[in-house]
Amino acid sequence: MNIRLIFLISSIAFFSCQSSENEQKRPNVLFIIADDLTATAVSSYGNKVSQTPNIDSLAAVGIRYTRAYCQYPVCGPSRASFLTGYYPNATQTFGYVSGRENIGNERVTWPQLFKNKGYYTARVSKIYHMGVPIDIELGSDGKDDEVSWTERFNSQGPEWTAPGDGELVQGNPDGTKPIKGGNVMTIVKADGDDRVHSDGKTAAKASELIRQHKDEPFFLAVGFVRPHVPFVAPQDDFKPYPHEDIELPYNFEGDWDDIPQKGINYVTSKNAQMTQVQKQKAIAAYYASVSYMDRQVGKVLKTLKEEGLEDNTIVIFTSDHGFHLGEHEFWMKVSVKEESAKVPLIIKVPGKEPAVCNSFVELLDLYPTISELAALPFSEHIQGKSLIKTLDDPEHKVRDMAFSVTQNGETFLLRTDKWAYIQYGEDASLGIELFDMQQDPGQYTNLATLPEYQENVSYFQEKLKQKLLEVRTNDLGIDYSKK
Repeated sequence: MNIRLIFLISSIAFFSCQSSENEQKRPNVLFIIADDLTATAVSSYGNKVSQTPNIDSLAAVGIRYTRAYCQYPVCGPSRASFLTGYYPNATQTFGYVSGRENIGNERVTWPQLFKNKGYYTARVSKIYHMGVPIDIELGSDGKDDEVSWTERFNSQGPEWTAPGDGELVQGNPDGTKPIKGGNVMTIVKADGDDRVHSDGKTAAKASELIRQHKDEPFFLAVGFVRPHVPFVAPQDDFKPYPHEDIELPYNFEGDWDDIPQKGINYVTSKNAQMTQVQKQKAIAAYYASVSYMDRQVGKVLKTLKEEGLEDNTIVIFTSDHGFHLGEHEFWMKVSVKEESAKVPLIIKVPGKEPAVCNSFVELLDLYPTISELAALPFSEHIQGKSLIKTLDDPEHKVRDMAFSVTQNGETFLLRTDKWAYIQYGEDASLGIELFDMQQDPGQYTNLATLPEYQENVSYFQEKLKQKLLEVRTNDLGIDYSKK
């Protein structure tokens, strides 16, 4: 019997058993995504300073994936990838778009699949790409895909203009410049409570929608914009993180000497002219933003529990990509180093035991996984792999490596148990990196040019050629779920 059919049948049987009604009650889906949240800033992923009690509580009752990777460490193409089900190189979707532009109108996105099958689907704030802070300030839709949703709601907020104590810690070495908007590290210790800001409004709207639609199957996508810059949060969220106590990541002179120029991230301590104190303030403000976001996650999960929906709702928490906090003197995202490419991923399925899964997985895998759990047929051409087996067997190996791309799809990461291989340019003309992740998890020593590692380099170059061929020749197909 076809393996996908087996999963569909088992999913139907499982959720039928969960329902006390004669008719099968279809599971709800609550998809929560943070913006620019690195796994290294979540306490259940090992951070000893950042406080994320609500995310940790979800991890304690769900499956926590320790090796989840985005497919592109920039907001737009990452979201376009996992929402459409295709790798960025398959659709040539690398910019700030929804993905619809390249996959075409005939193909069905992940939330659209649920909508087509009778679910109420709603987006609250940023799910497809939105410019932060500009689309949040304006309360606009950004690069949304309207046909994915029954309803959609934006959460307008003041962002960097919020009243409070503001400071610019990027490109402001003497601290004399005023704060400003845009994609820069501006800090605001804001006046007022949670509801002043976008994420507080998002939590309130999401809770309202859960109450309104609790009697029908729903796919609710909740997008929080923190900890994306600017680092804006209520003043109290900064109190646990006095910047003087922040320990900066280990760095050393000459760290960049053995990596290609293309591998030096677009924002560094050097080009951002950051002092040591500014680095500490940036990390402290990031943690404060994470704490604020985590509290909003808790509000939504509390509503789900209060409405008695926990036993029939699949909950997913993740981020679109990671974020550098001074590792290698890098800041922000874009690079395919660990801190930027790796994401937190937690999936809670009613009736499944909590566990930790160490298999490599990709955000692309969410589409087939959650669709199968809801017993919804989907296109055989989407490129993710189901994670369903890991729900019963966390030792199950989904992938033997993770694949991510960046810089217009011309920089590539292949990440295995032992190695991280990074190639700049399809012909490697712009350089390569190879790190032994067991001996050098901080990725400090590039082995790619050493003679004794040329066999490893050749292996990964061949694997990359195979992966790109597989991705690009995949027939994108037409989703039969609409027929």
